[in-house]
Amino acid sequence: MSCLPETSIRIVVADDHPMLREGVQAVIEGEDDMEVVGEAATGREAVELYRELQPDLMLLDIQMPDLDGVAAIRQIRSEFPEARLIVLTTYSGDARAMEALRAGASGYLLKNSLRRELLDAMRSVHNGGKHLNAEVASQIAVHISDQALTFREREILQLVAQGNSNKQIAHRLSLSEDTIKGHMKVIFAKLGASDRTHAVTLAARRGMIAI
Repeated sequence: MSCLPETSIRIVVADDHPMLREGVQAVIEGEDDMEVVGEAATGREAVELYRELQPDLMLLDIQMPDLDGVAAIRQIRSEFPEARLIVLTTYSGDARAMEALRAGASGYLLKNSLRRELLDAMRSVHNGGKHLNAEVASQIAVHISDQALTFREREILQLVAQGNSNKQIAHRLSLSEDTIKGHMKVIFAKLGASDRTHAVTLAARRGMIAI
């Protein structure tokens, strides 16, 4: 017979790594006011499980198969505006965090801080608050006035990160090489980068591109 109180917080965990889901379960299972009621391994499963269970909280990773975490957040919030969603991620960059928060996340936690922060974050968000990892908050504060890269600029820089030259990128995107060079100048200026490698490094650190 369950000893959980009637007011226990019902939680769904969405992450494509079983070990992470088990780790979250281990943190929660000792708490009388919380229970994990479902698990998902992909973004699409997360959306479907939210529809089915409508939990009090959902914890979800940003990088998941089928549908990434940010897209899943947008979809859930479009159907359930009051949904309370917390991102669990390895990405400490401000760009990825801002993307998730704008999509509707109420919390943003780094996986390496779960044991320290998870329970407080869940209780805070369940009570209507917000929770942002301190390291991520610091990154956001540092870059708050920076100009964001456009979708096209991020697309170009992602191709740079994959080793493509300006000529190859121009061919891939059906643009002129001069247009790509112009975009690169703007990218350097926005990031404060000295060259292509520096730009890729800075953008990856901030979560703008994946390498």
